[in-house]
Amino acid sequence: MIRGFGASLRPRDIRAARSARAARSARASRASRDSALLGAAACLAVALTGCAAPTAADGDAGGPAASGDTSANLASAEITVLAAASLTEAFDELVTRFEAANPAVEVTLGYGGSGALATQVVEGAPADVFASAAEPPMQQVVDAGDALDPVVFATNTLELVVPAGNAAGVSGLDDLANPDLRIALCDESVPCGAASAKLLANEGVVAAPDTLESDVKAVLTKVSLGEVDTALVYRTDVEAAEGDVEGIEIAAAAKVVNRYPIAAITTPGTNDGAAEARAAAAFVAFVTGDEGRETLDAFGFGAP
Repeated sequence: MIRGFGASLRPRDIRAARSARAARSARASRASRDSALLGAAACLAVALTGCAAPTAADGDAGGPAASGDTSANLASAEITVLAAASLTEAFDELVTRFEAANPAVEVTLGYGGSGALATQVVEGAPADVFASAAEPPMQQVVDAGDALDPVVFATNTLELVVPAGNAAGVSGLDDLANPDLRIALCDESVPCGAASAKLLANEGVVAAPDTLESDVKAVLTKVSLGEVDTALVYRTDVEAAEGDVEGIEIAAAAKVVNRYPIAAITTPGTNDGAAEARAAAAFVAFVTGDEGRETLDAFGFGAP
């Protein structure tokens, strides 16, 4: 099941969900123990027939994680994945595929600005996986000791975006300096804003934005609703808008590439237990593997 928290992620909401998860896990553990006791009693009731206690190979998923976890050896677990807003459509699909392949695992998704999500992880918001739209927010998490060995799994570049029909006649990056146009940009504190600032500086354009937004989806929404005439967003967001907007490619954008890293969270106490840690590692492997790459390609993301 995919449950998105949206751009405004509240750690207490996740903590409540994770507390409920822990209770369910405890109940499941007790049920498993009771089942094992019943099995032992049944063995005693039968003449010596070679009855043996189940092992990990017989389907007990409580043992150490093995590389290449599949639905056959991932125990029941619920994990929280925090991901950059620009990954919304791609990660919705990736989680659907991952859960189909691993029916014992339930993934809760939270989307938002990468910087805000990184801060939440560092401050203790329960999370099992973090996927950022740029490397600096991930480095913040790594420097705090909350993640190890992030892997870059995708890239993205910027495009100009206009409402369908382009009534304002926007044609290029220079139009972002036109005071007669209504313009939206991402705030520089988030990856799309930092990339926009770098692109504009490279091209010598002094933009005149009417609004600065906290994530790229908020910018895209203003364009699709016709509240602004143009904006800078990721090319993947233009593709995801499915005709509500039009994109204008910028040749210079190829020199400003956002690299997307992903990592399992390692903060003690954030994972409920071994099952969650295994599931988190399996999800990262899934995203960075062949099926993940195929899905990301379909949503317009570039290769690492």
